[in-house]
Amino acid sequence: MTTATGGPLRGVTILDTTNMLMGPYATLVLAQFGARVVKVEPLDGDIARRINDVTGQQAGPIHLNANRGKESVALDLRDAADRALFDRMVATADVVAHNRPPGSDVRLGLDYATLSATNPRIIVCGMHGYGSTGPYGPLPAYDDAMQAISGLAAAQSWGSEPQYVRSPVTDKITALMAASAIAAALYERRESGVGQYVEVPMLETIVQFLMIEQQCGYVFDPPRGPIGYPRSLSPYRRPMRTADGLIGLLPSTDAQWHGVFDVLDAGELATDPRFATVEARSEHIDELYAWLAAELAIRATDALLAGFLERRVPAMRVNSMEDLFTDPHLTATGYFQATEHPDLGRLRHAAPPVRFSRSGTVAGGPAPRLDQDRDRVEAGLPVPPG
Repeated sequence: MTTATGGPLRGVTILDTTNMLMGPYATLVLAQFGARVVKVEPLDGDIARRINDVTGQQAGPIHLNANRGKESVALDLRDAADRALFDRMVATADVVAHNRPPGSDVRLGLDYATLSATNPRIIVCGMHGYGSTGPYGPLPAYDDAMQAISGLAAAQSWGSEPQYVRSPVTDKITALMAASAIAAALYERRESGVGQYVEVPMLETIVQFLMIEQQCGYVFDPPRGPIGYPRSLSPYRRPMRTADGLIGLLPSTDAQWHGVFDVLDAGELATDPRFATVEARSEHIDELYAWLAAELAIRATDALLAGFLERRVPAMRVNSMEDLFTDPHLTATGYFQATEHPDLGRLRHAAPPVRFSRSGTVAGGPAPRLDQDRDRVEAGLPVPPG
């Protein structure tokens, strides 16, 4: 077997005209898979450079994380000279990614019709709020609005006030969908020889994400039961307090629940009609979780975890975000990697989570300074005719 390095997407060039989080995260994943990503920024840079920037050097943490291993070229795409340079870049690229709403991409010349006239092999990925054929299509969209309209916020507090997930998850889930869609389009181009437009709307992506388990009775038409997955919507589904801390616990199979009953000296519940089967536990989930919470609250964390893990019951202590940097598993796997930034000193970044046994991944160097690669990128392009 031949061993390759540099990631499975080595040789692929992506022009990333996106900003903030969703688009840059999508292209970060592809960069870690080996693609060359050139970040095409407005003249004042991606807005993420200035968010929580304590350095005064347009080096906000989101930018430093989401744009690792990329190159930066700052262009005004409405300026004739800058546009000409961008078109030369498109001519030799494989993918252009943008997060413009439908219509806005046309006005800026980032639409597939415009770009494919320059390069018929180009794949254009548009990440935006809503599918272009619906009435919401041209509307702007950000994570909070997406959590609201998609039903995700309502699902966080079933029956009470909706709440947002405390992370921009709709941006990040859509980013992962976009990364997989771009990879699929690259694979298809090997057969067809031509590019295509890939539309990745946030609303439709998150509704699919949510409905996988929450559709329940509404998977039938007409419905044969209520919507909502009872276990995940239970008000008792939360980290559970022990006598000296908190644990996260999710028994699912009969064997795992039998393990829980054994650890908690309640073996008789394994044959209790309310809890003996998956169907019964789902029907009585609030009652079961309430009992579990009361039992955990009088026992020590370490003893509980030892008992649960011995019986292969999925259970872990609750980490704070700061705890992640000293977590023994993440430390042992070398997950947080140190890099040296030429201006900012030593930085810590999460390593690529995916491992390819033969082709490898690319951790990438530090996020680029604004426009730092313009001269090098331009010098590497074919000389324009005439």
